[in-house]
Amino acid sequence: MWIYLVPFDRSSNFWEQPLFWIGLFFVTFPLNFLVYGLNDFTDGKADSLNPRKGNYLFGARFSKKKLANVPRYIFFVTTPFLAYFAYVGGVELFILLLFMIVFNIIYNYKPFRLKERPPFEILIQVGYVFTALFSIQLNSLEMIPWQTLLYLTLFAFQAHIAGEIMDIEPDILAKKKTTAVLIGRKKAKFLMLFLLLFESYILKFWFDDWVLSGFLAAFSLWLILDIFVFFKEKPYTVKQMKIFGIAMNIAAILSMAWVLYSGKLLHPNF
Repeated sequence: MWIYLVPFDRSSNFWEQPLFWIGLFFVTFPLNFLVYGLNDFTDGKADSLNPRKGNYLFGARFSKKKLANVPRYIFFVTTPFLAYFAYVGGVELFILLLFMIVFNIIYNYKPFRLKERPPFEILIQVGYVFTALFSIQLNSLEMIPWQTLLYLTLFAFQAHIAGEIMDIEPDILAKKKTTAVLIGRKKAKFLMLFLLLFESYILKFWFDDWVLSGFLAAFSLWLILDIFVFFKEKPYTVKQMKIFGIAMNIAAILSMAWVLYSGKLLHPNF
């Protein structure tokens, strides 16, 4: 939802257009169902060993039997939207959506299964940026600047690494290879810190956005304390992870409102 809203300028009264709401619903449920439904379906073993799973905040933890029909449900939920968007948006929009589906297939399924081929499981997170391109194509918006696309890509990388850091122990038990498993918790946190600082730099010096830049700088400071003072190499407890998850969702909602209100990400300095 956050990425879908980035290309909109609040002065355009986009909320008055029915197509906007159809697209917003699509990325909120059918597209999410595709992305995270396939992830749950193909990651059952690791999820069954993951103590943070099995709740509304971090996702499902079901048996293979209960997950058996998920791909079929995904097909039935997404196909009507694919047909509708092909009708209203033409071939270009349909091909874009197919690319998004292909990204999810090669991420989850063999022989590719990039989710277990570090560092490609991080790099393929660029697929999230396609949500912004979908929004642009569907709503006939102007293309967002390359600087914005770069920021969104780094944001997707950083968010994925955060999840990997929380899942190191269950991933090791499930023999699932990730970048965080290979390089260890501390180095993974340093990688996340580098991305956060780079994002903060981009927001401040490329977009003059003190608000988002300041938030990421504060988050970077917290991560430095995490690395050197509070947690270091220790894993988080489930309770701590839930607190972090709730805090990040609140931050996401507030920052989403700010991005729409300010329009900063649509107007880089160069």
